[in-house]
Amino acid sequence: METIQDLGSYTFPSLLKNSLKKFASRPALALIGQKEVTYAQLAQNSENVGRMLAALGLKPRSKIALYGTGRPEWGEAYFGIVNYGMTAVPLLPDFSPSEIEAILVHCGVDAIIVEEKLYSHIENIKNGMPSIVIRLDDFKILKGAQGSIEDFIHKPLPECNVSEEDTASIIYTSGTTGRSKGVELTHKNLVWTAVQGQTIHRVNKMDRCLSFLPLSHVYEFTIGFTMQMMNGSCVYYLGKPPVVSALIPAFAKVQPTIICSVPLVMEKIFKNKVLPQFTSNAFISALYKIRPVQKILHRIAGKKIMKTFGGHVVFFGIGGAKIDFKVEKFLKDAKFPYAIGYGLTETSPLLAGSGPKITIPGTIGIVLEGVTLRVLNPDPKTGVGEIIAKGPNVMKGYYKDETLTKAAFTDESDECGPGWFKTGDLGTLEKKKGLVRLSLKGRSKNMILGPSGENIYPEDIEFILNQHPLVSESLVVEADNGLVALVQFDEEKLQKEAEARTLKDKIEGFAEAAQRQAEEIARDVAYQKEAILGEIQYFVNTKVNKSSHIEKVQSVTKFEKTASQKIKRYLYDLKSKVSKK
Repeated sequence: METIQDLGSYTFPSLLKNSLKKFASRPALALIGQKEVTYAQLAQNSENVGRMLAALGLKPRSKIALYGTGRPEWGEAYFGIVNYGMTAVPLLPDFSPSEIEAILVHCGVDAIIVEEKLYSHIENIKNGMPSIVIRLDDFKILKGAQGSIEDFIHKPLPECNVSEEDTASIIYTSGTTGRSKGVELTHKNLVWTAVQGQTIHRVNKMDRCLSFLPLSHVYEFTIGFTMQMMNGSCVYYLGKPPVVSALIPAFAKVQPTIICSVPLVMEKIFKNKVLPQFTSNAFISALYKIRPVQKILHRIAGKKIMKTFGGHVVFFGIGGAKIDFKVEKFLKDAKFPYAIGYGLTETSPLLAGSGPKITIPGTIGIVLEGVTLRVLNPDPKTGVGEIIAKGPNVMKGYYKDETLTKAAFTDESDECGPGWFKTGDLGTLEKKKGLVRLSLKGRSKNMILGPSGENIYPEDIEFILNQHPLVSESLVVEADNGLVALVQFDEEKLQKEAEARTLKDKIEGFAEAAQRQAEEIARDVAYQKEAILGEIQYFVNTKVNKSSHIEKVQSVTKFEKTASQKIKRYLYDLKSKVSKK
């Protein structure tokens, strides 16, 4: 495991210098199908980016927006920015032009490095647009000067002493609560977290990491980039959207040992590929309910999934949101090498986690060494309270927002004293054999107070709703007359059921039959949705206590989500908008 003695300091210049010394000729970054960039080339290319930025008049503490998808040039640009004292402002590829404009105005960026395919998203932005625009693909200057990176390779390197407390990144979150905040993370926040992450899983120079999550998301950046660059691993990028048709051949070609993912990926595999194999006929379905048999079937399915992912995975990281308990139980039975991590952008992001050998379904895992967690105002009966944190990975603050920063930490009035970061997550801590294990209940802002003062956790109800075979995802919200469940149907399964019934009645005349069938199926799907809403309400209400009963179920076409695939709850606030029928 890398230590402070190895690195010299918790800064990105020290990290890259150390990796260059150890892994110069090893591959570092690559687009699948193209030649790898070595660590020596990465160091040289990032130096050239620094030379170019300095020659364009940018100085330490200048803010450089970085707007692109995963590719080697993204990493080269990042090191080129932060290694010379400037601050990177990574932008999510799925930010809308209006969101980007608001960030540019708020942050006051001095330059932007943008991928060519995303340039159309910003070319009409007027407010906050910096005078210098550089194309990420080849580092050609598009605005503010002329030339490309080749014109600056003989320019002097900027002189700068980067300290651990300098701001490396300002990351604007696309969260579930609506307001985008600029989280200031220092060199130490990010590099220290990558070092300590090694206590969960040790990365080495023979590892191959396949990256398909946005690098502008701190989870992928810290675990899927920084930790890899620290240990000589090679990171491969898709270079295209992470759809199944692109991922399957990529897994086969790269044969990754490390993958960082979000729960939705494995949940879809389990629900759409694994579960149907065991529930397709009455005999297998009956066998599947026998726990010892279920474990054997899960193990067989797990081997098939491992093969799909290239056959060499030793670390399949799951973070960004809570994973379905049934899916996690399947992974454990299958002996699939999954790992669970928990944290927030504000904590760089890791606070706790479990490596593949120590995962326990339903719990997050061990608190990261060097981090301290406590439960604020725990419930006397359940022990559930808000998780608060202290550690070198906790953010500097919210950029240009002292009020919000102050509200994010405890003060003298709190029983724990000042300076603890309030995560907003509810959970419990359990100490066993000298280790503290974290379990989460839900978000404190999501908790609903029942009519008799009961604490209702919508995530618990959503877990049950998502077990319904025709529900893809769900959200439980409070309305004027009780709880409302919003559900997104699994349209593919719904369509298949409608087709199966309609096609029983075939009639003569192929063309006429085809038209009639299509119309009948469309009507049947619409009819089914209405009928199933009532069925879902009964399904969930028989499995929860009375205070958590759902008064109404509504369907939504598709939930709006964050980069980590969490539903943007603030968009579905039905209080005063929905009334009981």
